Amino acid sequence: MPQLRLALAQVDATVGDIAGNAGLVLEWCRRAADAGADVAVLPEMVLTGYPVEDLALRESFAVASRRALDALPARLVEAGLGELLVVAGYLDLDDTGPRNAAALIHGGVVVDRYFKHHLPNYGVFDEFRYFEPGSTLPVVRFRGADIGVVICEDIWQDGGPVAAYGELGLDLLLCINGSPYERAKDDTRGALVARRAREARAPMAYVNLVGAQDELVFDGDSMVVDASGALLARAPQFVEHLLTVELDLAGGAARTGAVEGFAVRHHELPGELPGEPAADRPALPAPAMYEPLPDEAEVWWALRTGLGDYVRKNGFRSVVLGLSGGIDSAVVAAIAVDALGPDAVHGVSMPSKYSSEHSKSDAADMAERTGLNYSVQPIGEMVEAFVSQLALTGLAEENVQARCRGVTLMGLSNADGHLVLATGNKTELAVGYSTIYGDAVGGFAPIKDVPKTLVWRLARWRNEQAVAAGETPPIPPNSIEKPPSAELRPGQLDSDSLPDYELLDGVLDLYIESDRGFDELVEAGFEAETVENVVRLVDRAEYKRRQYPPGTKITSKGFGRDRRLPITNSWREKRP
Repeated sequence: MPQLRLALAQVDATVGDIAGNAGLVLEWCRRAADAGADVAVLPEMVLTGYPVEDLALRESFAVASRRALDALPARLVEAGLGELLVVAGYLDLDDTGPRNAAALIHGGVVVDRYFKHHLPNYGVFDEFRYFEPGSTLPVVRFRGADIGVVICEDIWQDGGPVAAYGELGLDLLLCINGSPYERAKDDTRGALVARRAREARAPMAYVNLVGAQDELVFDGDSMVVDASGALLARAPQFVEHLLTVELDLAGGAARTGAVEGFAVRHHELPGELPGEPAADRPALPAPAMYEPLPDEAEVWWALRTGLGDYVRKNGFRSVVLGLSGGIDSAVVAAIAVDALGPDAVHGVSMPSKYSSEHSKSDAADMAERTGLNYSVQPIGEMVEAFVSQLALTGLAEENVQARCRGVTLMGLSNADGHLVLATGNKTELAVGYSTIYGDAVGGFAPIKDVPKTLVWRLARWRNEQAVAAGETPPIPPNSIEKPPSAELRPGQLDSDSLPDYELLDGVLDLYIESDRGFDELVEAGFEAETVENVVRLVDRAEYKRRQYPPGTKITSKGFGRDRRLPITNSWREKRP
């Protein structure tokens, strides 16, 4: 019975940094070898980073990826890693066009290449735009075990290569992934991997990226299941990790011959499986079995990872944001401090004549609790200059206050090199409750995809975690408990112009996430007048959302690549 030690390396690759990513592959293959692994598996397109979007269509980029991949076998041999079977994702280019590919490397050569069969074309994915699908099934017999490989979407669609491998027969199926995070997706993935293992009639190893790329976050959550779908090992979320597991396999499962719709290629690699583990092979501890994070912890780690990687990968050293004393800016500041450290976070209070004393004191309290850099920049004189010059009143005067704050933050950004953080949440963006060129300015929006009610839940959760750890809660209790207000006119409250946030988020969840129409929303229990008002606000704010900064995606349908609606649009959901 063949025994293989498998190492799944969930790593944080950077899009476009092909040389750096190749170094990452070598580093983690070394770690795998040091752990006594026979097989090292790395994620989808780890060599280029993922997703590469239209870089896939640039020949120079695809050629650079292919050259780096072709050089990798010799580099592995030079590093003393030639006996390790390495499976890694990359961007290939052949006569048919770009390919989302996996290379199987051993003994100084690329033994074979697998091209992704199912190309997703929904949600954030546009792979049908970029890649040509594959129709080959490489089967590698290594140390007595027959091993196959698939890529990400190949397990999300019924039929295709997994079913074909099941018909063919395997001892082990490897799946490399660039699967973006969404709330509670780990439950879906776990059930899916178990189902596909049963379909393949073989143990299955699933390795995923970690880290962030623009608005997407990858949470790792790599796992290994047996042929019945039972979980054998699971990696933690949101951190780089080498998941190692020893597998006792049946051996010699694959048969020769064809499978309809696929070209099967068999390879026998040198290397005998020893009857007993080698004496110098390090002992393997019990397989890791990390539990998925609870909802608030999972979301917080996603937001922290999204902001941290965006800042670091784009070469920023610090961030700046407006501290209003309200819940949104407090949560964004706390995320930034967790992701970057307090020294890299600059909070600015920008009071106007309508700012309450508690808002100013709550902003200062936030800075003291977290240790971030804090300054006060009053905007009263700036606002007065615009108001008097243009004779502004009403909404125009309110918006000038927000725009003076935006100009202030951008000025500090230009002067000191900070990345400006926009602090709007998903609920506000949905109904247009933000000032374009005002509080909407910035280079990144950490809670852009977080509904207002979840913002409050996250704040309470983060404070509870601090108390449990014996630390100072970062978010002032008053920022959590007081009624939200933009404070752009005397006594203003959000409730003056918006429904209660629990009600509002309920309507928005069905209208935005589920694309429900007017009748369906009313049938769900919402009053017709409320539905009309909310959907009107959403529909007319599309132009604002198009101009909002990128921000971490945590829901199934974030604004941007997930939800693409025309700005010029006369369709309205209304009563028949």
